[in-house]
Amino acid sequence: MATEQITVEQQVDKGLKAGALGLVSTTIIATASVAPAYSIAATLVFVVGFVGLQSPAVAVLAFVPMLFCSIGYSELNKADPDCGTTFTWATRAFGPRTGWAGGWGIIAADVLVMASLAQVAGQYGFLLFNAKGIGENPTSGWVLLVGVLWIVVMTYICYRGIEVSANFQKALLAIELTMLAVLSITALVKVSNGTAPPGHLTPSLSWLNPFHVSSFSAFTAGIILMVFIYWGWDTAVAVNEETKDKNKTPGRAAILSTFILLVTYALVIFSMQSFAGIGTTGNGLGNVAHAGDVLSIQGDAVFGTSGFGAFLTHLLLLMVLSSAAASTQTTILPTARTTLSMAVYRAIPHSFAKIHHRYLTPTVSTIVMGAVSIVVYVGMNFSSNGIGVIGDAVIAIGLYIAFYYGLTGFACAWYYRRNLTSSMRNLWMQGIIPVLGGLILFFLGGWSIWLDYDVATANDYTMWTVPWLHWQVGGAFVIAIAAGLVGLACYFYCRFKDPAFFRKETLTRNTATLVPDE
Repeated sequence: MATEQITVEQQVDKGLKAGALGLVSTTIIATASVAPAYSIAATLVFVVGFVGLQSPAVAVLAFVPMLFCSIGYSELNKADPDCGTTFTWATRAFGPRTGWAGGWGIIAADVLVMASLAQVAGQYGFLLFNAKGIGENPTSGWVLLVGVLWIVVMTYICYRGIEVSANFQKALLAIELTMLAVLSITALVKVSNGTAPPGHLTPSLSWLNPFHVSSFSAFTAGIILMVFIYWGWDTAVAVNEETKDKNKTPGRAAILSTFILLVTYALVIFSMQSFAGIGTTGNGLGNVAHAGDVLSIQGDAVFGTSGFGAFLTHLLLLMVLSSAAASTQTTILPTARTTLSMAVYRAIPHSFAKIHHRYLTPTVSTIVMGAVSIVVYVGMNFSSNGIGVIGDAVIAIGLYIAFYYGLTGFACAWYYRRNLTSSMRNLWMQGIIPVLGGLILFFLGGWSIWLDYDVATANDYTMWTVPWLHWQVGGAFVIAIAAGLVGLACYFYCRFKDPAFFRKETLTRNTATLVPDE
C-alpha cells in the first residue's frame, strides 16, 4: 500500500497571536460567523417563496457542497495554514491573477453583507426595548445611526484582540443556539397538542423530497439562498495562525461547524414550517411582509406577548441581535486577515500588513474594513428604495460565496495533484470531494447570474433600467457586477503600483510565509 504523502509549506510567523484559540473556541467562531438566527430571519421567507414545503430538503442539500468544500479547506490548511486562505492557496495552485480574484471574492462578499447585518442590528436594537415605531421602520434615521455605531463597536472589539473576540462569541452563540432550540421545541409541542395557530401543518418526511419543487429554477434559487445561510464557517480557517495546532484545528472546526449548522437548520425550519405553515397571510412563512424579520413574528405567536412569554419573546429578539453581532464581528475578522495576507505578499498596498504591537491584530486592515462597511451601508440605506438594495446585496453575495468556496475546492485538488494516487484517502479527500463541491457551487453561481439578471425570475427586490437601451436588469446582478468592476479597478491599480506579486516574485508554490511590519 502506498505511503500517504502531504506537501507542507514552510511556515514563518506572521505576527498574529499564535496559540490563542483551541478547538472549541475556533468551532464557536466558525458557527457564530454563520449567524444561524440572523440567516434564518433574513432568508427563510424567500426560500419558502421559491420551494414551498421543500425548504427542509433544500436546507439539507445545500449542506452537501458546504461540507465538501470544508474538507478542501481542511486539507489545504494542513499544508499551508495561512490566514489568507483562498487568496494564498489559489495563488500557490493557479498563479497570482486567480489568487487575487479569490481574495477579492472574500472581500466583496464580506463587505456586501455588512449592510444587512447592520440594518438587522439597528432594527432589533429598538424592538428589544419595545420601540416598535422605530424598529419596524427600516428607513428610520435612528436605525441607520445605530447600525453605523454597531459596526464601529464590532470593529473595535476585533481591533482589541482575537481572545476578546472569541470570548464575546461564546456568550453570543450560547444565547443564540439555546433560544433557537427553545423556540423550535415549543413550536413543535404546540403543533402536537393542537394549540398552534390556524394554518399550521403536521411535520412530514415528504418535505425532504426535493423533486416536489415546482421548477428547476425555483430549486436553484432556493439552494443559492440556503448556501448563503451556511456561509461563514471559513472564518475558522482565516484565524488559523492564531490557533493551537494550526495545521489541524481550523480544518476540524470548519467541518464540525457545518454539522452543527445542519442540525440547527433542520430543527428550526421543520418546526417553524409546522407551526406557521407556508401561507401568505398572518404569521405564515410565505408572508413577504415579514421578510427579514420572520423570527420575531414567530416568537410572538409561539411564546405570546404577556407574562413569561413576553420575557421569552424578548430573549428571542436578543438572540437575533446577538446573532447579528456575532456575524458582524466575525465578518470583520476574516476580511482583515485576508487583506493582511494580501498586503504581506504585496498584492495590495503594504500598509494593510501592519500589526498592533500589543493586541497582535491587523490594524489598518481591521479599521479600513469597518470604515468601508459603514460607507457601503450608508450608501445603500440612502439609495432609492434602500431596503430593497440591501436585500439585493444579500442575493448578490451568493455569486461571490460560490466563487471563492468553489475555487478553494479546485485549488485543493490541483495543489495535491501529485499526491492523489498515493492512497484512496488522498484521492477522495484531496481530490474528488473538494472538486465535486467546487463544481456544484460554480454551477449554482453561474445559474444565479441569470436569475439575478432577468427581472422576470422575480429573484430581485429592485431593478435597474439601462440608459438608452431601456433594458431592465435585476438589482442583485447590478450589485454583483459593480463589486466585480471595483475589484477589477483595484487589481489594475495594485498591479501597476507594485507588480512584484503579479510577476510571481513574492508568492509561489514554495514561497515561505512573510512577516508583516508592526
